[in-house]
Amino acid sequence: MTFRFEAAPNAQGAELAARVAAAIPTLETERLVLRAPQLSDFDTYAQIVASPRARYLTVMSREDAWYDFAQMVAIWSLRGHGMWSVCAKDNAQLLGFVVLGFEPEDPEPELGFIFTEAGEGQGYAFEAASAARDFAFDQLGWDTLASFVVKGNERSARLAERLGAFVEREIVEEDGVTLVYRHLSSDGDGGMEAYA
Repeated sequence: MTFRFEAAPNAQGAELAARVAAAIPTLETERLVLRAPQLSDFDTYAQIVASPRARYLTVMSREDAWYDFAQMVAIWSLRGHGMWSVCAKDNAQLLGFVVLGFEPEDPEPELGFIFTEAGEGQGYAFEAASAARDFAFDQLGWDTLASFVVKGNERSARLAERLGAFVEREIVEEDGVTLVYRHLSSDGDGGMEAYA
């Protein structure tokens, strides 16, 4: 089912949206482009978070997925960081999403990542997450950030470790345990700071 909020804006709205999106930094890696999310990306995002692929996150209805997607895009205008859509450089296929996020329950900004089934197993998540992490350290001036990984999510745990992060602590919650993976910049001491 397609909801009204998913409908394309009129010409004036589309033009303004394109100007706003142009302000979000585009990152390029060897095989990928990390670009501003587009309205057309929402369907892929909703499919991921409404499926069993989201079992380590929160499986969402399409409406809740919209609120989540919108807030991760909107954080760009509020904090100067947010979510990128990750596309293959050679054919523009949407493979997933990486985010420098700051959700209400997070004690600090996080490096998060979700990918489509087609985007897994080829190193794309590592490549995209590395670019986002480096942006946080090099462009935003952060010296640390975290990835919050539900215990048992071995794929995400392996990715965080491959990125050079280490388990700093566990957060015990009613529905399970979350591992806090710590990412440090090469010149940072890991101290907390005021984030952008």
